[in-house]
Formats: sequence, C-alpha cells, structure tokens
Amino acid sequence: MNRCLWLSTLFVAVTALGRVAGAQDPPARARPVVAIVALNSGTETTDFLVPYGVMAMSDAVELHALSVDVGPVELHPALKIQLDETLESFDGSHPGGADFVIVPALMQPSEPRLQSWLKTQASHGATMVAICDGVWTLAETGALDGKRATGHWYSLGKLESRFPATTWVRNRRYVRDGKVMTTTGVTASIPASLTLVESIAGEERARAVARQLGIREWGAEHDSNRFSLSRRDMMTAARNWLGFWNYEHIGVSVAPGADEIALGLTADAFGRTYRSTVVALSQAPGTLKLKHGLRLLPEVDDGGTQINRREAVAASDLPVEALDHALQRIEQHDGEATADFVALQIEYPPRRLRSATP
Repeated sequence: MNRCLWLSTLFVAVTALGRVAGAQDPPARARPVVAIVALNSGTETTDFLVPYGVMAMSDAVELHALSVDVGPVELHPALKIQLDETLESFDGSHPGGADFVIVPALMQPSEPRLQSWLKTQASHGATMVAICDGVWTLAETGALDGKRATGHWYSLGKLESRFPATTWVRNRRYVRDGKVMTTTGVTASIPASLTLVESIAGEERARAVARQLGIREWGAEHDSNRFSLSRRDMMTAARNWLGFWNYEHIGVSVAPGADEIALGLTADAFGRTYRSTVVALSQAPGTLKLKHGLRLLPEVDDGGTQINRREAVAASDLPVEALDHALQRIEQHDGEATADFVALQIEYPPRRLRSATP
C-alpha cells in the first residue's frame, strides 16, 4: 500500500463513535472567529500550518494567526514566517474573544503571557484545541482538569504523571470533551482540523475540503500501540545525529502562492532526519506570500547559500501527497530506517507496521 493511500485510509472511522466524538453543535456566529497562536521562539511547523491551511480552505471562519510578540516566528523543525497580528492586537479588535483557539506544540509551553491569554480566552467561552504537544500548553492552563484528553505517543506517560487530574486516552486520533479538544501526533492535525470544519460548517463542507486535501475520512479511530521507540529507531537517531560528516543543509524551493500545508509537511519531514537543516529558498528577496495569505521569510537562492541538496514541494493539487513524496525522497537518499524514524515522530505509521494493517 503506498503512503498516499495509507494517509487516506488512516483516518477512516470504523465505528460511529469516532464521528460522534468530534461532532458538536456549530457555534452561534455565522462565521466563527478562529485564532491560531504561535510563539516567536519556536512553534511546530505542521501543527501550525496544517490547521491554518485547512481552516482557510473551509472559507467558513474568520481566521486569525497570532504571534505572542511582533517579529518573525521560528517554526520547528524548519521555516520562518511573519504574522500580521499579535495577541495584544487581537484583543483590541476582538474584546469578546475567539470562538476557537488552536494551540500548536510550542518550545516554551509555560510562557506566562500566552498562558494568561489562553485562560482569558477560555473564560470568554472559546473552545480550546491543542494539536499534538500543544496539549502541554493547554494542560498548564488547567483547562484539561477533570477532562478526557490525548497527546503524542511519546508524551502520554509524562502527561499522565504531570497532570493526574486529566484522564489520558489512548487509541483515539483526537478527543473532544466539552470545550476542549486534543490530538495525538503531528499528522493528527489533518483529521482534527477537518473535524472542526465539520462542527462549524457541516459534513458537506468538510468533505469538500477533504477532497481538496486528498483525504477520504477523518474519524478518530487510532491504534496507539503501533507507536513506540524501538532499538532500530534509537540506533538510527544516534547514527544520524553523531554522523556529523554526513550532515546536510537542504533547500526547499518555494514560489509565491505555494500551499501552506504541502510546504509544512515537506519541510517538517526533511527536518526530522536528525542529519539535516532545512531552509526555504526563493528566487527573490523579501517575504513571500503563500496560498492562503501567510508570509514566509525564505532565503534567497542566489547560489551563495551553503546548500548540500535541493528538494521541491510535491507538484500535486492534493497537499497531503507532499508528505508521501518527502518520505519517499528521504528513503531514497537516507534509507528506509531514517524514513521510518521520521514517520514515527509525526505519528504516521512506518512501513514496517503496514503488514499488520487490516
């Protein structure tokens, strides 16, 4: 089974419970306000770009991308963007708060200003959505106390220890409990975002967006037991990290109007090999406007930048195929073990687990 087909079938809801778990009554506003937040010093690439792209594609919300401070936002493990709004400016224009607040994984989950802002948004009645390890930030606010929640496979044990007032759930791609929603690993941002579209604009709109993405279903069914750090993974990580003589600078060529989702999945994958640094390359200086309005801060591809190899975002109308393309390129260049290790990090089943898939 190829990787694109796997990504489509991964999200199939095999029980009605999977769909009911995410379905909620739509908010009162005709176009609800959705705010996705970023920490300037470090925000996970896909966790931010995928929900932003999916919500923009839905054309059903008033979407705001907010940074804590004025200035560039460093995405991790790759890319740099410039946002037009901050938490402070949003508060000035929306004193009643957002209807939905999306929190990606952040390098400093306890950042005081963001913590205070999130608590205020929750007090206004916003539905709080944590993508992957964004759950750490949301848990710190107390929003998950007494709730059911989930998280990245690698973090669940630590989350259970640190936040015992929360019931931590496995085998669900995403969990929604009242006014909070949490997800498993990085790639869960796709089904979780589609679930939000469905709750806001209905199933028909969600299916239209899913077709544009290249996804058939977005149910919550998930097998958490398939994800764990094996000896092979640890050996791969150590070999790649210590083999400094093989370390590479990879340039991802980006043109104006590039799709945020495809770019995010591509850069995220190449940036997780433990043997590479990824930069976005443009033919012209200055910011580069992406498909749904985000402004990318690339480096100029003038031949002077130290780049060992260049890669391109998958040339496809289906953004999720970019991940398949990137993993295939990683396997060709760095080997199957590294491609599997990258897939494991983003909670996307490695090839060695496919034989157990029904």
